[in-house]
Amino acid sequence: MDVAFRESENDIGNEVDVMSEEDSSRGHFLDLTSFQLHDLGQVEIPDDLIELDLTANRLSKLDSRIGALAQLKKLSLRQNLFDDDGIGRLSGWSTISGLQELVLRDNKLSKVPDVSIFKDLLLFDVSFNEISSLNGLSKVSSTLKELYVSKNEVKKMEELEHLRHLQILELGSNKFRLLFSANCQFQVMENLESLTNLQELWLGRNRIRAVDLCGLKCIRKISLQSNRLTSMLGFQECVALEELYLSHNGIAKMEGLSALENLRVLDVSSNKLTAIDDIEKLTRLEDLWLNDNQIVSLEGFDVSVAGSKERLTTIYLEHNPCASSPKYSATLKQIFPKLQQIDSDIFI
Repeated sequence: MDVAFRESENDIGNEVDVMSEEDSSRGHFLDLTSFQLHDLGQVEIPDDLIELDLTANRLSKLDSRIGALAQLKKLSLRQNLFDDDGIGRLSGWSTISGLQELVLRDNKLSKVPDVSIFKDLLLFDVSFNEISSLNGLSKVSSTLKELYVSKNEVKKMEELEHLRHLQILELGSNKFRLLFSANCQFQVMENLESLTNLQELWLGRNRIRAVDLCGLKCIRKISLQSNRLTSMLGFQECVALEELYLSHNGIAKMEGLSALENLRVLDVSSNKLTAIDDIEKLTRLEDLWLNDNQIVSLEGFDVSVAGSKERLTTIYLEHNPCASSPKYSATLKQIFPKLQQIDSDIFI
């Protein structure tokens, strides 16, 4: 199903004509990305739309015709000028309650909008707004599988417990942290233990000092890049984990990794490591990022990564003292016979 758009030759910039081939099984897909529209007044909106993409326009108010699209499954309002009031009408449009994907990324929202009417919602994106709290997520349907709230001002995880079908959670570039007091511990990694189907957790660019994610036994990808971690502990029971990203922290010791038998990608670049530990039993490691640390020598490196000798294809060790050795590349190639890349040097 192809959909094309053109500006009217008689009134360029004022009218948008829709030309489409109808797919009876899917209805229409209308893509008005980057038309810089201030409103949809001169746009024809077919009543059998399945998908409507209004990305990168200048919209601040919802066109009431959207609320009549009974077959609508996907709606993208990304990169517009919607504030809380401008998006508020959505909560009363019962005709489009079958919506499955709602993208409000990159607007001017200060709170999580009320989307309780959408009982089949699978994807919800409110990233790149000005949201300071996750209050309101409790009203989001438990059917949700993907939630994106990156680049906001959120400080605390809350109202996530009911999202038991959630598979992807993106909370990067917020203000989460781990706080300690004299008598007790207040943390922001709480309320994740119920997310037993979570497969991807993205928390890069926050202020997190420590984690405990041991209840997430199905998770496959975790990113905690650019935080304030000083320890790698907290992942020991994430036995399905395949990719772990911990670059740009303050970690001085590799630990808590020996049980992660499914790990394929490990990124601990830009930390304070002086040695390689606790990965000798890992047999599926393919990518190992250790650049920008303080590893002095390659002596004993073959033992440290013994389990992955036959699997490792990519290794980064540049900007460590050991990388200045004249036999640096030759030694690594000898240890890892399947190696295809050393730092930026690809030699397959």
